Amino acid sequence: MTWRIEKRPATLAPVPVWAFPAALGFAIAAGAVIFMALGVNPITAYGVMLKGAFGSFFHFSEVVVRAIPLMLTGLAVALAATMLLWNIGCEGQLVWGGICAAGTGLFLAPHLPPFLVIPATIAAGAAGGALWALIPGVLKAFLAVNEILSSLLLNYIAIIFMEHLYFGPWRNPEGYGFPGTAQLAEAARVPHFFGTRIHLGLVLALIIAVILFGALRYTRWGFRVRAIGLNQRAARYAGFKIKGQIIAVMLLSGALAGIAGMAEVSGIHFRLQQGLAVGYGYDGIIVAWLARLNPLAVPLMALLLGALIVGGEQLQAVLHLPASISMVLEAVLLFGLLLSEALARYRLVRRSAADSNAMPGKLSLIHI
Repeated sequence: MTWRIEKRPATLAPVPVWAFPAALGFAIAAGAVIFMALGVNPITAYGVMLKGAFGSFFHFSEVVVRAIPLMLTGLAVALAATMLLWNIGCEGQLVWGGICAAGTGLFLAPHLPPFLVIPATIAAGAAGGALWALIPGVLKAFLAVNEILSSLLLNYIAIIFMEHLYFGPWRNPEGYGFPGTAQLAEAARVPHFFGTRIHLGLVLALIIAVILFGALRYTRWGFRVRAIGLNQRAARYAGFKIKGQIIAVMLLSGALAGIAGMAEVSGIHFRLQQGLAVGYGYDGIIVAWLARLNPLAVPLMALLLGALIVGGEQLQAVLHLPASISMVLEAVLLFGLLLSEALARYRLVRRSAADSNAMPGKLSLIHI
């Protein structure tokens, strides 16, 4: 007898509804093991995280604040990945969105009517992210350069250029030597809600999620994007313009990440400074995959990761654990989802020797 790993029949749903609950349960169990290895009672640790994230309206508002950029970068990654484009450059595109938003608020806002400043800031942030994403898009479309490498490397260039600006020519001369620009004009700051730091970026993210879901599901453009993602060769034979779609999708993906940078600068920091590039672009990859590339699920997954980040900060403050514990839990959650999807797509079966000879190409594990 032979044990083999085989792909499940295509008639079954590739990812069942139990995949995410199973991944979450796996993450909780693995997290408990990690807490015990650190000498902390898992029940106490999870209690601190829950209280830190949901213990009061203020704490929950901070979860939402952390989730806003994750929503936008998650949508950016999900859009590109729908067409099998791996935009790893959301961090750099977010930074460029912040740079352009800060530049608009610092230098252009005094010359604009007040009611045009915020729309101009949003447009500038989107344009900055889109133009930075255009580089790997063009390289992919016309030179077949791997977009993973090109977009990833561009992240470091964007961050270094941002540091050059707030350490150098844009540095606030009245900032007592601290790196950072002057504060943005009041007209360039997006509105806040409920007396908290929750800002207009939340509304933008939710509207974009609904629009993106409808566009991908119910429009011709969305059909082209999904068709190219499923089978690029068949889409090319069908007459789809692959190069144009690659550039268009990368532009839109970069624009979403750029809006995230704008929201951080105009809604949280009110200046360009250290603390903008903190990994929201990379965390957006986790958000997109937890949401299974569904734009409507992205906000929920962003809230989950936002809760992990805020809860992890509480673990550091109360139990003196490393702040990176939240990143470990994020990785475990993603690993659990990938594992559950693998279990849903494949199965372990036992076959006789005759069946094994008749079915080549399967992975044999154990011969009995």
